[in-house]
Amino acid sequence: MKRKLSFAALLLIIFLISVFGAVATACSYSITGLSGTAEDGSVLLSWDEVESADSYTIYWKRSMTGSWKEAGSTSNTRARVKGLSNGVSYDFYIASGEERSSSVRLKPSSGRTGEFGSTEDFVADMGMGINLGNTFDSTGNWFSDTTGQETAWGSPVITKKMIKGYADGGFGVMRLPVSWTVLSDKDGNIPDEFMDRIQQVVDWILDSGMKCILNSHHDGWPEKFTEDYEGTLKIYENVWSQVSERFKDYGEDLMFESMNEVGFDSIWNQYGGTNGKKEAFDMFNGINQKFVDTVRSSGGNNSQRHLLIASYWTGIDHACCDEFKMPDDPADRMAISVHYYTPSTLCILSEDAEWGKARTDWGTAQDYEELNKYMDMMEDNFADKGIPVIIGEYGCFGDNKERSVKEQWTLDVAKAAVERGLCPVLWDTVGDEYDRELAKFRDPDFIEELISLAKD
Repeated sequence: MKRKLSFAALLLIIFLISVFGAVATACSYSITGLSGTAEDGSVLLSWDEVESADSYTIYWKRSMTGSWKEAGSTSNTRARVKGLSNGVSYDFYIASGEERSSSVRLKPSSGRTGEFGSTEDFVADMGMGINLGNTFDSTGNWFSDTTGQETAWGSPVITKKMIKGYADGGFGVMRLPVSWTVLSDKDGNIPDEFMDRIQQVVDWILDSGMKCILNSHHDGWPEKFTEDYEGTLKIYENVWSQVSERFKDYGEDLMFESMNEVGFDSIWNQYGGTNGKKEAFDMFNGINQKFVDTVRSSGGNNSQRHLLIASYWTGIDHACCDEFKMPDDPADRMAISVHYYTPSTLCILSEDAEWGKARTDWGTAQDYEELNKYMDMMEDNFADKGIPVIIGEYGCFGDNKERSVKEQWTLDVAKAAVERGLCPVLWDTVGDEYDRELAKFRDPDFIEELISLAKD
């Protein structure tokens, strides 16, 4: 027997449909991309920007129990939630007006820990490396915040997908150049927001399976140390004290590098004579020693951390001269960093300059003789003596030469390096080998050939 719905029952159905429809609309999760990294007693959250949102509110609760609580608000698209218990799972979501995200579950822990092996094994396991260049190393006077610095030299805002694309290409280590003092105060105190952002990218690099080399890049050390050595040494120590403190619980896949392309031409003219050379190298060696002492005394895993020691102007000739000294290190876990852009008239010049005529060709007998000479110098003076070598930058650039010339130079240098047990780290910026927007390499076949050199 059929029954007719009463008018009251019909109204109830309409009401329920409207309620569940509203719930479904409210739960469409219009704020996307929420992810986070768990740390010691805290989590660092990030999410995609919503154009209509002026601010975001962060909500949290203990997983499976408790009720949602407000952790604070921010106008940025990342935030740190502190005061959490290690080993306890928490849920988080982000809201802005009627917009909200889905939730993410994280468990704070004491960080990335683990046993440290020898630096020789560590570097040997790197394979091929690549730089995240012209990003967090940017300098200028037209920006005043973290995002402005990150994008100042043409890079889009870095995402986890971009980082994963480098790893998917086969690279085993990413060098992360950072200019710490650009946004710091006069004493080198680094803003929390900037440190948080660097830590987030370091986490993405490590999560991708790559190792990470974190350095001090365009911090103006050549001029600053020349003008006021003692005062600048305090700033330098302060920078590395803060970096060491933030990452002290990270395991061995994170390496610190003392500095980038630093020398003192006003004290010693490297292109003529020896007057002032000892003074310049004594100053430089002292900075490297301060770096080692600062990291080693900072606690946690930093007592064992692998450290990368820059050579004077990161030059091979300067690394192999009598005046350069590796620092004293109680942990005996150091490698040396040099750069290779030789011949500079090919690798750097796009047009003739006062100091040289731009080259567009590569591959003469003299070219290979020079390449092998420099690689042999690093093998003989360091690798064979148990000091691993990382070529922290190399590359051939300029629109005045054929792509095939640049590729052949790159392959030849990488091959000469890996044959001697040296780790080459390609310099890469926006517009070079990797399309950051698409998170793909522009020429996958070339990258595959490059990566294969470290596997032969």
